[in-house]
Amino acid sequence: MTSLFRSIRARRRRSRGAGDLLRVLWTACAVTLGLAGQAFAEPPLEKTEIRYQGWAGQVTFPELAEDLGYLAPLKLKWVGNTISGPQDIQTVVTGDIDIGGGFYGAILKLIAAKAPIKAVVGYYGSDANTYYGYYVKEDSPIRTARDLIGKKVAVNTLGAHLEFVLREYLARNGLSAAEAKQVTLVAIPPVTGEQALRQGQVEVSALNGVLRDKALERGGIRALFADKDLFGQFTGGAYVLREKFIKENPNTARKIVEGISRAIHWAQTTPPEEVRARFDRIIAERKRNEDGSSIKYWKSTGVASKGGVIGDGEIQVWIDWLEKDGLFKPGQIKASDVYTNEFNHYRPGKTAEAR
Repeated sequence: MTSLFRSIRARRRRSRGAGDLLRVLWTACAVTLGLAGQAFAEPPLEKTEIRYQGWAGQVTFPELAEDLGYLAPLKLKWVGNTISGPQDIQTVVTGDIDIGGGFYGAILKLIAAKAPIKAVVGYYGSDANTYYGYYVKEDSPIRTARDLIGKKVAVNTLGAHLEFVLREYLARNGLSAAEAKQVTLVAIPPVTGEQALRQGQVEVSALNGVLRDKALERGGIRALFADKDLFGQFTGGAYVLREKFIKENPNTARKIVEGISRAIHWAQTTPPEEVRARFDRIIAERKRNEDGSSIKYWKSTGVASKGGVIGDGEIQVWIDWLEKDGLFKPGQIKASDVYTNEFNHYRPGKTAEAR
């Protein structure tokens, strides 16, 4: 009997020892998992709200990123709609918004004027489906670049994408600087560009997207040339952040840019009808009293690179142009100083592209 009690006590000691060991192992695992969770947790955001301007009847990539869940817990604050890329990025410079987008030429001019901004992700451009065309009436005598001398051309704003493309077209077709100055640019809201052309207020009007497609459906106009004819597929502009914003809010800067780049890639790789359906829903739900009918004409992002990753080449073409035009001194600005891909989800060398 005594030996039996001794055997039972021994088994209990062994059982307690095994239990203690199991508890130690569980505790170690919990600590390890906790540390791993901390390692993979996102760093806290310095700002939880980003101010931006929208476009009436359109969905911007920051808005798409938020809708896709790529920005959480970061929130967007819409402060109104912009009228052009130059206005949008100038509003970033003044500090009235945190992020805005514009044509590379406009960005370069601001940087040359010592504006402390940095391009962080390419967001628009031209390809086979998405581009700006320069249109004349069907019976117009204008057939060549030289026919534009003494004529008026409608563009959405001066000093931006449409002006640079037109002047490049004139230069490539042999017009001297003096001759090119005889082509008058007229700033007209895009929605009235077709009307101005048909009523004879201008001889040429630059149109894209829904405005171009609707005008072509109505007939009576024809293309003179398009930006894609000159440059092929290219990214024409980028979102910018103030350098001070990046320095003081690196985690927030990373969050917004990574989210936008992921949204761009989503739109690049998702069937257009699915993209349009999401855009329609976003516009309907935000209730801004706007006309979203143009969404049905959306075809592609126009962005040439995966997720809007920026490269020297897409900026250097405009630096060369500004130098050739005498607006920049040779070597005044280096393309690599204008942008950073540090925060882009698809930046070179990043291994988490599949997320």
